[in-house]
Amino acid sequence: MEDTSRQPGPPDDPQRYELFVKLLLEHEPSVRAFLRGLLPTWQDVEEVAQEASLVAWRKFSDFEEGTSFGGWFLTIARFEAMSYRRRLARSPLVFSEDVWGLLAAEAAEDERGLMRREHLEKCLEKLDAASRELLMKVYSPGVVMREVAKQSGKGEQAFYKVIQRLRSALLKCVSKALALEGIG
Repeated sequence: MEDTSRQPGPPDDPQRYELFVKLLLEHEPSVRAFLRGLLPTWQDVEEVAQEASLVAWRKFSDFEEGTSFGGWFLTIARFEAMSYRRRLARSPLVFSEDVWGLLAAEAAEDERGLMRREHLEKCLEKLDAASRELLMKVYSPGVVMREVAKQSGKGEQAFYKVIQRLRSALLKCVSKALALEGIG
């Protein structure tokens, strides 16, 4: 008798469906931004994003919960963009493979930067209010760190060490979050 518990295709479980929709809505804007770096028009982006969403839905039963949906969906979108690009190959406005490679690398780097910023915001929220306020003050435009050190009542060296410890804690938090998503 054949095992039918793990058939390919969309999940039948309503909770799994809700999870898919939630994750898709969360990651679709960044995937569209990524695709915009690869495709010449927003109409192309729309078409490829829809196709990538359908493929992701069909393959969602293969997605392992707890792994990076964003990375998984981005990979599907990239392959769909490459397939779409091959279909457009007859157009006179087609880039060479080298240019496509550069565009893909740049778009992926933009995506990583966006993810870093999102994790930085989350890590800042984890800091106590005083530490967060201190960092925001130090990194505000036009602020001189020496003046903030004086206002805090600490010596300059001690103040710089506090800032360095906070920056290190943020770096560690962001790096850990990125590593959990499989992004370096």
